[in-house]
Amino acid sequence: MDLNASPSNNTIPVNGTIPVASTFATATTIPSENPPPANASGDRKPIALWPGMYHSPVTTALWEARSKIFERLLDPPRDAPPQGELLTRTPSQSRTSILYNFSSDFVLREQYRDPWNEVRIGKLLEDLDALAGTISVKHCSDEASTTRPLIVVTASVDKIVLKKPISVDIDLKIVGSVIWVGRSSIEIQLEVTQSKEEGSDADSVALTANFIFVARDSKTGKAAPVNRLSPETDLEKHLYEQAEARNNLRKRKRGGGKRDFDNGEENRLKPLLAEGRVFCDMPALADRDSILLRDTSLENSLICQPQQRNIHGRIFGGFLMHRAFELAFSTAYAFAGLVPYFLEVDHVDFLRPVDVGDFLRLKSCVLYTEPHDPDQPLINVEVVAHVTRPEIRSSEVSNTFHFTFTLRPEAKAMKNGFKLRNVVPATEEEARRILERIDADNLNEFFRT
Repeated sequence: MDLNASPSNNTIPVNGTIPVASTFATATTIPSENPPPANASGDRKPIALWPGMYHSPVTTALWEARSKIFERLLDPPRDAPPQGELLTRTPSQSRTSILYNFSSDFVLREQYRDPWNEVRIGKLLEDLDALAGTISVKHCSDEASTTRPLIVVTASVDKIVLKKPISVDIDLKIVGSVIWVGRSSIEIQLEVTQSKEEGSDADSVALTANFIFVARDSKTGKAAPVNRLSPETDLEKHLYEQAEARNNLRKRKRGGGKRDFDNGEENRLKPLLAEGRVFCDMPALADRDSILLRDTSLENSLICQPQQRNIHGRIFGGFLMHRAFELAFSTAYAFAGLVPYFLEVDHVDFLRPVDVGDFLRLKSCVLYTEPHDPDQPLINVEVVAHVTRPEIRSSEVSNTFHFTFTLRPEAKAMKNGFKLRNVVPATEEEARRILERIDADNLNEFFRT
């Protein structure tokens, strides 16, 4: 991959890398061969003032690189026809990478630094969603100014796995491409790479992520067909087959409706509920190494602001993931009493869009733990986002998030004899949620291996 390539003429070179700069340095001074939309006086607005954009160093860089396509999305041609003929594209045509120059850009480094001198995972989740969205737009575009563009939205996050700590002092790179398409859905795989030590040329994969996007007609809002994908290399074909299997599994889950528990699974519920009843009926006799699920809960609320919207006017999915991650981290911290360490995003569902002005409530809990391995005890945290409308007394689930944490090694070393507590349900509904999540994680592990 050519790390020195730079975007020009509104397109990202097939193997080009987009450099990310600190927003303080770029908000009003980014040079562009393709300036953004003009204001009423005819002057071109800086990218920081574009409407419908969640601003970060990465979104600014991506919008610069693909300004022509995004201008069409901001102001689609009126009464333009849909794309007449689907194209066949290869994964390499959508492959896009971004480079964080942490080693030389002090301001950028400080924008991403966490208290442990690593990259803030919440901000990285935002960037992954932004890059995946750009890649999906690139794949769907027919690059014709006479047709109306498609709207692509995040449908789900299949998996995000952290493989090693990500230092904020060493340059970082994210590479992604389309690996599978259906009729109107697209799967994008991203890899975050970083050298093992400063000055080293050998990069290793630090994180992998898989996003699912769906395409909608910008006029009708209905599902729209996307360009076909033709994998070329053996690896691309293998990734395509894996994604196809995951898609078939998702279809079976959707078609199955609400899960019915057979007699064997009912037997799994009984011991979970039995311990919970002791907590409810005889709390003085309850196991001190366990805790009720409801006692692990945290919650926060916010009003969604215009500055958090995406190009389509809805709240940016990466922002929602960031907020959910921060709450999940705090939940694991309060539960364990030690600093948690992020391992993976197990699954995220985007069930309905979140709009500007929505009253969003995020509720979290520790769903279950795996304390058996003292070197890496696991904490599974669920976060559910509700769009609440007090005027009509309604509350709808917009997103569900599942995160897995362990504990930082230095934190465990400070607390000899530490033992992670078990989580037990007080109701049958809680017990079913626990078993469904455990089974889903086991199935995901099976597909991964």
